[in-house]
Formats: sequence, C-alpha cells, structure tokens
Amino acid sequence: MPAETDDPALRDLLDRQSAVITRAQALRHLTAAQIRHRLAARRWRLVHYGVYLAHSGPAGADVHRWVAVLGTVGGHAAWLGGLSALEAQGFRGFPAEAVHVLLPARLTAKNPPKGVIVHRTTLLSRADLCPVARPPGTTAARSLIDAAQWQHSQEQAAAIVLAGCQQRLARAEEVRRVLATMPRIRHRAVIRDAIQDASGGAESLPEAEFAQLCRAAGLPSPRMRWRRDTGPGRRNYLDAYFPDQRVHVEIDGGYHLDVRQWWADMRRQNALWIPGDRLLRFPSWAIRYRRAEVTAQLRAAIGGPVW
Repeated sequence: MPAETDDPALRDLLDRQSAVITRAQALRHLTAAQIRHRLAARRWRLVHYGVYLAHSGPAGADVHRWVAVLGTVGGHAAWLGGLSALEAQGFRGFPAEAVHVLLPARLTAKNPPKGVIVHRTTLLSRADLCPVARPPGTTAARSLIDAAQWQHSQEQAAAIVLAGCQQRLARAEEVRRVLATMPRIRHRAVIRDAIQDASGGAESLPEAEFAQLCRAAGLPSPRMRWRRDTGPGRRNYLDAYFPDQRVHVEIDGGYHLDVRQWWADMRRQNALWIPGDRLLRFPSWAIRYRRAEVTAQLRAAIGGPVW
C-alpha cells in the first residue's frame, strides 16, 4: 500500500486496519477536502456508508472483516463472532459464507454492510473479547460456542466445537467455562457432549450409550470392552463384540478435521463390509445423534427385529 500521507499515525492506523478506515477516523488526520481528493483520484474508494478502503486494489478477507466491524454500527463497538472470528484466528475446515458480527443487545444495525450477518446478545462480558484480535473479535472459546449455536444442524454444531479443540484454538475446559455462562443457547446439549468428547474424558460414555442403543432397538446385548489378543504380547480391547454373530464394533471418540466427511466415509465402509468382514466403526456423536443410521447398520450386520 503506497504511503498516503506523511502522518505516521494515519499510516499506522491504515496498516493495523488492512487499509480500511471510517470517515470519523480519517477526519482526525485529513480535511474533508483531502478525503474528497483521494476519492476523486481513485486512490481511496467508498466501500460502505462512512467507510473507505485506502487503495484501489482487490479487497481480501481481512478487508471484508474490517468493513463489517467498522461499518455495522457507525461509532459503536462491534466484534467479529462465530466462524468469522475463528477464521481470523486460523480456524480451518469450516469456511464462513458471510461475515458474522456480534453486537450488544442495546445496539441495532440498521444498514449493515453487504454480506454481513449481525447477531445481538445480552451475554457478552469483557472476558469474551480477545484483547489482541485484529479486527476486534471474541475469544476462540466464545467464538466456538457462538459458531455452534448459530448452526442449523446438531451435526455441524458438534463438528465445529470438536474441530476447534482439535486445532488447539481453545482448550475444552475454556469452552466449557463459556458454555456455563450461556444456559439457554441453541444445541446446548450437543455442544456440552462435544466438549466432553474433546476433553478426552468421555472414554466410557459412548460405550454406555451404544449398549443402551442396542437395548432400545431390541438387538442382542454386546460384550463391552472385549479383549482380543492379536499376537504375543499384543493385547487389544474392542469397544463392543457380538460373539454369536462375530461382529466387532469400534466407537471412535477422536475426530477428523471434517467430521461430516469422516462419518460419510465410515458409513460407506460399513456398508461394504457388512456382507463379509465383521468390523463396524461409528463415531461417538453418531451414536447420540444418528441413532437410526447406526441401528440400521447394526441390524443389517447382526440381525434383529425389523420395523
């Protein structure tokens, strides 16, 4: 970006804000005539009401985020939230189709920039704001909770929380603390379970839920934590085993970066192995939230009542 002025404070401001500046900010360093001259010479351009981009080149993701934060409610604080805040912190695998901005409930966005989704909340404390985020945004833990609760599907909500913890943007305990301050959010139970799985403290919980699923479906009771010796000194434990049908079941608590695709691959693999090999694999979240699909594959492999 070419230097627009000899004013070091203005240069620093433009550098920090990816060359996005509000009119109020610009008037602290330039006269109105100087701003008009830059616009007329196409060195600056208007990108939203009262918001300028101080160059004529392409506008990248950082520019769109700054326009969202600076232009949603002129003169008032706005923060990146959800997937947009996470992307700015390096989150991968779940690209946001729009820029998500979080506002205190007392503020209303009358004319947000194009491509911006505005969320308002009464639950936003100083601890939820990341002090070093540029643009200003919520912490990774708060952003994971918001991104999850703003999803339409439970599957997507769980996947985001798990991926965020897997990518080490936030520790499971940090996300759990944020969840405790938000008692009425959407998908709360799903988010709570995903945090539990991400923490590594749910090793036996999915197994108990699998046994309950089998009972509810009228399937034979599996033997849980079945020991299998695969060679001298090589002892493995299978999560569940149906001895009469010689069907092994593995319940995976770890998660692929894209948990949706990972489960799709598992489901196809299970479908191929049902006629021959005797190993089925399920992620723990599928046992909770895709019970019909899991039950159908179990019934196809081991038999049982059909209804």
